[in-house]
Amino acid sequence: MKISVVYALPDRQAWLDVEVAEQTTVRQAIEASGILRGFPFLDLGTQQVGIFGKPVALEARVEAGQRIEIYRPITADPKLLRGHGEEED
Repeated sequence: MKISVVYALPDRQAWLDVEVAEQTTVRQAIEASGILRGFPFLDLGTQQVGIFGKPVALEARVEAGQRIEIYRPITADPKLLRGHGEEED
């Protein structure tokens, strides 16, 4: 079955289509895609992953047509970026 594995940096993106067997896990699909060779700093022990924007465990089973996403760590507080974390007068 065909699935996709994606990862994006601000200046570089990868979208890899890969054929995997039934009962393949998210971890196995990521490893089979070869994306870890292109982004060797990715650490599946610490990176969050998801399918179509919903976080999932690495042991979750994938289904045909799904897009596995590897998320970058949050580097800033989203509330502060929106201005909600500031003190008001």
